[in-house]
Amino acid sequence: MVPYHNSLSWKNIAMLLLLTVSLSACKGKKINLFSIEDDKALGAQVEAEIASNPNQFPILDSVLYKDAYQHLRTITRNILEGGKVETAQRFEYKTYIIHDDQTLNAFCTPGGYIYVYTGLIRYLESEYQLAGVMGHEIAHADRRHSTLAMSRQFGVQLLLDIVFGRDKGALARIAAGLGQLSYGREAEREADRFSVIYLYPTSYDARGAARFFEKLESIEKGGSIPEFLSTHPNPGNRIQDIIKKWETMGAKEGEKYKERYQQFLNSLPPVKKS
Repeated sequence: MVPYHNSLSWKNIAMLLLLTVSLSACKGKKINLFSIEDDKALGAQVEAEIASNPNQFPILDSVLYKDAYQHLRTITRNILEGGKVETAQRFEYKTYIIHDDQTLNAFCTPGGYIYVYTGLIRYLESEYQLAGVMGHEIAHADRRHSTLAMSRQFGVQLLLDIVFGRDKGALARIAAGLGQLSYGREAEREADRFSVIYLYPTSYDARGAARFFEKLESIEKGGSIPEFLSTHPNPGNRIQDIIKKWETMGAKEGEKYKERYQQFLNSLPPVKKS
């Protein structure tokens, strides 16, 4: 056994870690100061926060609407079992349905907690379109876009907190800031590409996200911008990039599952009257 010498202080360790980060950043590498366990803890914090705020996030009861949840969980499972989601066995990938028929949106927290609004589900026409959106959201968790963005935001101070011991209060404050976090165009494009990668080995047509964005484009031209586009920047070449990725993978035609999707729609509660 090598004898222990207390010649390297925590201050020196911190300086070495900061130097490592600086050198990596100079090489253009993405630096994520969070661990996989941090992603999971952040996701759990957000899950608890959402559950405690039913007025803003009216989550459908999974017992009363077990058929609806079964449909959504089947889509999620099909994507995860495609073999391309690196964190499929490490993150939760729990699904929730938010009963809000006026909102076209979906989001996924760090650690894989997925929330889909009934407004989005009703807006789509086929299961592969929703699978495309789900693949996009799963990619944000799998590629760890939230904690990469937070690493840029918090930077050196967060690293020092890690070195000298985080407190639970800091974790809660970071989790609370997730709602105001934007991914940026590079992360959105990566999520689009990985949606194709995730769906391609499955029976789904891997162009689902492109078809969804085509529908959103028609709404945007009409002057009413959906919630999804307020949180997901929509560059003009986004649809073309998805199709190009699908073509480079072999342009395999997949299933749309339009009839099965109608069963999903029928399992939702009645539309809320405004």
